[in-house]
Amino acid sequence: MSDRSLPSWGRNGRVLVLIVVLLLSVVASGAARAGAPGVATTWRMLDYVAVDYGAAVSDGKVSNQFEYDEMMEFSGSVAERIGSLPASRNKSGLQERARELREAIAAKRPAGEVAQLARSLAAALLAEHPVPLAPSEAPDLTRATALFAQNCASCHGAAGKSPPSQLMNIDPPPIDFTDKDRARERSAFGLYQVITQGLEGTTMPSFAALPDQDRWALALYAGGIAFPHEAEGQRLWEENAEIRRLVPDLEALVALTPAALAQQIGDDRAFAVMAYLRANPQIVATAEGSGSLDFVRNKLRESLAAYERGDRGRANELALSAYLDGFEPLEAVLSTRDGNLMMQVEQALSGFRASINSGVRPADLRSELMEMDPLLDRAETALSPEAATDISTFLGAFTILLREGLEALLVVIAMIAFVRKSERTEVMPYVHGGWIAALLAGVVTWAAATYFVTISGANRELTEGFGALLAAVVLVSVGIWMHGKSHADEWRRYIQEKMGRALSRRSAWFLFGLAFVVVYREVFETILFYAALWNPQNSGTILAGALSALVVLAVLAWIMLRYSRKLPITQFFRYSAWLIAVLAVVLAGKGIGALQEAGVLSLTFIEGLPRFDLIGFYPAVEPITAQAITAAILFFGFRSSAGQRESAVMQA
Repeated sequence: MSDRSLPSWGRNGRVLVLIVVLLLSVVASGAARAGAPGVATTWRMLDYVAVDYGAAVSDGKVSNQFEYDEMMEFSGSVAERIGSLPASRNKSGLQERARELREAIAAKRPAGEVAQLARSLAAALLAEHPVPLAPSEAPDLTRATALFAQNCASCHGAAGKSPPSQLMNIDPPPIDFTDKDRARERSAFGLYQVITQGLEGTTMPSFAALPDQDRWALALYAGGIAFPHEAEGQRLWEENAEIRRLVPDLEALVALTPAALAQQIGDDRAFAVMAYLRANPQIVATAEGSGSLDFVRNKLRESLAAYERGDRGRANELALSAYLDGFEPLEAVLSTRDGNLMMQVEQALSGFRASINSGVRPADLRSELMEMDPLLDRAETALSPEAATDISTFLGAFTILLREGLEALLVVIAMIAFVRKSERTEVMPYVHGGWIAALLAGVVTWAAATYFVTISGANRELTEGFGALLAAVVLVSVGIWMHGKSHADEWRRYIQEKMGRALSRRSAWFLFGLAFVVVYREVFETILFYAALWNPQNSGTILAGALSALVVLAVLAWIMLRYSRKLPITQFFRYSAWLIAVLAVVLAGKGIGALQEAGVLSLTFIEGLPRFDLIGFYPAVEPITAQAITAAILFFGFRSSAGQRESAVMQA
């Protein structure tokens, strides 16, 4: 078998390089947005203005000249920093808001108006240049008292109220954390920023040397000193579902000010709830974070609000987060309990994003959201602990492994049978090495996802999408090549030409790469499914389902290998070519669909069409077009190979 005995690995390698470059460009662009210089500092200045402007101006007159000069300095610095940020879609709007804030301070406008201008500009800044808003996990507040005593008490006093006498004459003096009027305007994120970067023009130094989790613990602890009614807050939190929906996750908790929550539920209740949550952040980290339907509802409501403001880009980002961070982690469990409902919710979320992109009227988008509520309610019922049954868990574990395993098995068995029939058994270790390496890579993926990193919904969809497209490209070329050998005379000529030639290393590694890509894509999806489904209570049922699926796959593999040995060589190639062609079309649809769910590709939804995950058919223009193009390439490729075959026969 020479270098041309299989489709050129170099050509497919260039496709792989292109895909990797595209993926890296997506990741790099996201990193650039997240790391825009000066964003965190600018946000901190705006937070400081919103909180402290009231101490500088009263009734249209300067009440504290030092504070007022600082407000003017900070507002000017904010404008300069925003002007130096990288070009973005809404940069001119940010600059206009910064100008309005500075003019309001110069005109000595009321504190409430200035605070609103500063808060709205801060929110718009983060929407345009996102920075991490929350800790990666709930901080350990049991360490907070000791941390405060070691790092903060020397300036703020042991109770956070009164600084030592030697610091009383400092202007401005260290903050009194028991001052409820100022504390109600502070978010934990604002405190975290000050702790991390210090505060220019004051005695507040940077504590960036402390571990990130310790800085978050200090921020939550200091932000809760003014609100002592923790027990009352716990009662309100546990008894009131609406309050729980207002603070769905850690990001919402650390970004929320007590004043903002008070606008929703009143001062006394808001202060008590904030006291409880800031002292117990693990409550929202474990119960109502991402990967919950409350998270989905909140993100969709925020998306609708952004759309109604005319910010379509932000609306799309929030709608995408509702799926990737909220619903996607629940898909595995929901599919085992009600697969049809899972597809309905996923399709509704896709339709919501498509409506945003197409620019429907805000009233129509609101109607879509209202129509989605009953679906989410049904999903919540299906996901409740009492809805879990051993049979649904068993069938889910059995079905996912059988489905994903069968796709990979068909390709690997075809490769093994091909190598046997071509009497090139020296290449067999490369085929086996490819799928075994994929299984080992799957084990590494499982370990990494379990102990080291969190594989986000977006990363999962990107891996599945690019993996499926790469496999589709390779399978198209292999299918056309196999179809060209599905004639007895052509096959005998091929064997005569290649007999006695040594197998090229490039062709052998092509077989290795094909086996690896096809198998790893299915292993990756299966591992993430089991990770979402797994818990100590149902582990035995999941293992039973997985083992049952492995037994069925082993039997199918034995039958296919046995039958392929008896099948005439030309029929084997003909059937294999058509099987691989079908798989290529399926993977083309799945790849485009996954990239749409990750938000990389646009989505043009087609009303009324059904969705069939098994064959990669999704009711959208882009995946259908990809499948049609793939089918057309295969059709003309098969015709071309057949024509060349007939021409060769006539010449013979």
